[in-house]
Amino acid sequence: MSGHSHWAGIKHKKAANDAKRGKVWSKIARIIIVAAKSGGPDPSQNLSLRYAIDKGKQANMPKDTIEKAVKKGAGGGDTVAFVTVLYEGYAHGGVAIMAEALTDNRHRTAPEIKKIFERHGASLGTSGCVNYIFHKKGLITVPVKDVDENNLMDIVLSAGAEDMQNIGEFYEITCPPTAYEGLKKAIEEKKIPIQLAEISMLPDNTVPVNDSETARKILGLMDELEEHDDIQNVYANFNIPDEILSKVQL
Repeated sequence: MSGHSHWAGIKHKKAANDAKRGKVWSKIARIIIVAAKSGGPDPSQNLSLRYAIDKGKQANMPKDTIEKAVKKGAGGGDTVAFVTVLYEGYAHGGVAIMAEALTDNRHRTAPEIKKIFERHGASLGTSGCVNYIFHKKGLITVPVKDVDENNLMDIVLSAGAEDMQNIGEFYEITCPPTAYEGLKKAIEEKKIPIQLAEISMLPDNTVPVNDSETARKILGLMDELEEHDDIQNVYANFNIPDEILSKVQL
């Protein structure tokens, strides 16, 4: 089971937590604003905006909140100028960590991210030190209890999926970014519930983490990075067995 699969599941549960939903929505609103500003307000003509709106819907973001963010981005004017910055580094055991930020002040964000790494015994590296490990993929997860494995396999392979794995409670389906829209639509048309659907960055290889203390440190780092206002996505290549993951409490 890839490190990203673990973290994607953890993130999904956190997003469902009412206490944190406001922060999740504000982060997605920022993505929507930037997408609408750079590519226009029509999601049918702006793929980045369509993905951002889908992400908002998955997080149960109110329709009017999404629409306001689109209008704000498309309207230009005094909209804050955000830039995308990629922070790369290593956690315990040589686990690669990659965090994507949207910030209006990189001179503020960079030292804050560096401190987060250091607090968890990790180190922030130079640009390019780990991003070669990750590649953009479509990622969709479907609850095992909701569908027959063979039926799902037939559907997704016909719709362009590269791989499908049973990772416990969920089937994890991956595909090239170009096949993502068609694959997601094919699953939805069969009325199969989707737990998570996104364009993500998946690692080429994983690093095994076989003790609880190391797992706790790595997940603590991931959690604090995710909590930072400027960080939009965090990726890693750890592989934590389920029996150890079940012992770790963030």
